[in-house]
Amino acid sequence: MKVADFKNINYDKDDETGIVTVTINRPEIKNALAVMVLYELYRAVDAIETDPKAKAMILTGAKSPEDEDPANEAFSSGGYFNLADLEALDEETKSQIDLTDIAQKKLCLKLWQLDKPVIAAINGLAIGGGFTIPLACADLIYISEHAWVRLPFISLGLIPELASSYLLPRLVGFQRAKEIFFFGEKLPASTLYDMGLVNEVVAHEELLAHAKQMALKLIPPLGAGLAARLAKKALHGPLIEAVTRALDAENEGLNQTIASADFWEAIAARKEKRDPVFKGE
Repeated sequence: MKVADFKNINYDKDDETGIVTVTINRPEIKNALAVMVLYELYRAVDAIETDPKAKAMILTGAKSPEDEDPANEAFSSGGYFNLADLEALDEETKSQIDLTDIAQKKLCLKLWQLDKPVIAAINGLAIGGGFTIPLACADLIYISEHAWVRLPFISLGLIPELASSYLLPRLVGFQRAKEIFFFGEKLPASTLYDMGLVNEVVAHEELLAHAKQMALKLIPPLGAGLAARLAKKALHGPLIEAVTRALDAENEGLNQTIASADFWEAIAARKEKRDPVFKGE
């Protein structure tokens, strides 16, 4: 798939600077991580990796053309599965999608091993994978003053993914990480900053410009691009084995929990707007 064929994300490369802005573009579902969103994200990273003129990547979410209120924007509302999406795919694309890779091992490792700078500009709500993708794969995270995060895995009868089970405890401590995972409470931008999970809270209207300004400091002519890339490789390299093991463990747990009665009870409860009644099985 060529970048010109993307339908679920926008791929915009600034030929002058080499900064590629990748925008999740499914505002009608709050930029949820549908199967093709994830697939196109992988292909976008591949394009950046193999393009010598691409120097850095910024990841953000599209705003809804029908809602001008910045407080209602979404970076990504997380996992989304629609059987119709799969049925609409051609056979070649289907053959490249592993539906058992629920933890997104392939995408996570692709981003983890990309030596070019990756900056997340979180412009709105980020739920589940909508935050664990930046957490695992972005070198720097800048967040709008209006944005917030929830990791509601356990309340959905699931376990965390994208190596967040390994990374989050090492960023905030085991007890706090367990609390975040177990209860899935809403975390506003200021709390995320205080916990060290984002680099800076930025005025909403300045977010993307700020992310680009910081990217420019990591690439020529303002930044020593080779040193930045080699530093990233040095930082990430020793952790690849541990991240891979975490992703494998997450996939094992996710494939088990997604088939559980608790998961389907959680889905039914959401549709019926009631509290779930779990059985622990």
